[in-house]
Amino acid sequence: MEERVPSKLTGKCFCGAVHYEVADEFLYAANCHCSDCRRTTGSAFKPFAGIEREKFVLTEGEDKLLIFGDQSGHNAHCCRCGSLLYSLVRDGAYVHVAMGTLVDDPSIRPTGHIFVGSKAGWFTITDDLPQYQEHVIAGSDQQ
Repeated sequence: MEERVPSKLTGKCFCGAVHYEVADEFLYAANCHCSDCRRTTGSAFKPFAGIEREKFVLTEGEDKLLIFGDQSGHNAHCCRCGSLLYSLVRDGAYVHVAMGTLVDDPSIRPTGHIFVGSKAGWFTITDDLPQYQEHVIAGSDQQ
């Protein structure tokens, strides 16, 4: 029996200076409405997918990253176009990929909205996904 090789997804920033590759093995995905995610994306929320750090690799433009934070947690933007590519979280063990930067379609979809207690007042959530006031994702070990 042949072992299934996990598929790889590619992603990049708006201007194309930074590229990455990530296994299509995300553990969770959500839409985050916290004020930090709103500010860093310029949007009502950030759709993200979480994966172990070792399953994410920059393939081009590492020298073009603008990092906000430190080695245990940060947001990584392209220094040319400003795109938020990913966030390093949970003491550096996981990467939250900004789903809008994926070129390929991941097999996972967001399963809820987090930090809706601080969502933008001008935005109305219209889907039927569960809504959490803070940082809780059902079915994950993030609780």
